Amino acid sequence: MNEMISVVQTTLPGEWLEAEVGEWVFTIVDEKLAACAQRNLVDSTYKWRDKIEYGSEWRVQFKTSTDKTEQLMTRINDTHPYESPQIIWWKANSTSQYLNWVQG
Repeated sequence: MNEMISVVQTTLPGEWLEAEVGEWVFTIVDEKLAACAQRNLVDSTYKWRDKIEYGSEWRVQFKTSTDKTEQLMTRINDTHPYESPQIIWWKANSTSQYLNWVQG
């Protein structure tokens, strides 16, 4: 099995309401930049401007085809509320059935 998809992950402000996160995610999926997205609240600890910060954030994982990865990351960066958003990605093995669905 060598069917590859991309998983692209970011975080959004924890003070956003679920409806705000949902609308942001919906727009990206509706634009066909990702086949799906999953979101959940997480607790984050990070260093920002020489200070250790702690708080809740929304973690969002998008599943997309490898050929749409760059376009998706650009879209996230262009619409993200953070000055330096977390945008990480990796390739993941998949079944051919799931890959076909992700590719639409």
